[in-house]
Amino acid sequence: KSVQKNDKNVSEVIAETLPNTAILAVSAITIAIIIGVFFGILSALYKDTFFDRIISIISTFGMSVPSFFSAILFAWFFGFVLHKYTNLNMTGSLYEVDDFGEKIYIQWKNLLLPSIVLGIRPLSVVIQLMRNSLLEVLNQDYIRTAKAKGLSTYKIIKTHALKNALNPVVTAVSGWFASMLAGAVFVEYIFNWNGLGKEIVNALNTLDLPVIMGSVLVIATMFILINILVDIIYGLLDPKIRIK
Repeated sequence: KSVQKNDKNVSEVIAETLPNTAILAVSAITIAIIIGVFFGILSALYKDTFFDRIISIISTFGMSVPSFFSAILFAWFFGFVLHKYTNLNMTGSLYEVDDFGEKIYIQWKNLLLPSIVLGIRPLSVVIQLMRNSLLEVLNQDYIRTAKAKGLSTYKIIKTHALKNALNPVVTAVSGWFASMLAGAVFVEYIFNWNGLGKEIVNALNTLDLPVIMGSVLVIATMFILINILVDIIYGLLDPKIRIK
């Protein structure tokens, strides 16, 4: 039976920390999808305008900044400099203990900063992918036919273009979501978020090999399952790739 140095089973350690990492990853990817798809559509509709160039510059910068640097920057700026206005903490996990150490309560505001930081890079990728994919779809013949019939731009995008343009976005999001389970290490450690990533760092510091191996196995398994799920979703979005 694999036991780590604090006499807890490896399965117990993973069961305690994995849900926090999953919540963080889901929050980050949700932010990336909603904001990324929205600004990607706007960027495509206003192609080669000042707005499009600004979005492209911001998204390129977002893809370039390492997560550990943006985590430190966000924690310092929003959790310390603007703490009086944001009421956000520099560090903290989902579950906090009161001053008397008796009651455990959920602190949802501690989720905001790490989820934004973790979602910056996939958000930037989604914006670019959505923009380029939508521009390609809008140049198709069936879109020209829809325009000739007098359909509004909103209806064309909602009914015809968006579903086809989402295919590469879904593929990219799946890879990012799976990697977030492992890539949240720096973000969790900096924000003191009690997730699997932080536990991996602690295990590396103490050479706790059972926890390291168990965590890697769980992450690899989830990576495979997520990719299988995405293949199914991909088939639902694009009937042409379904297996006959």
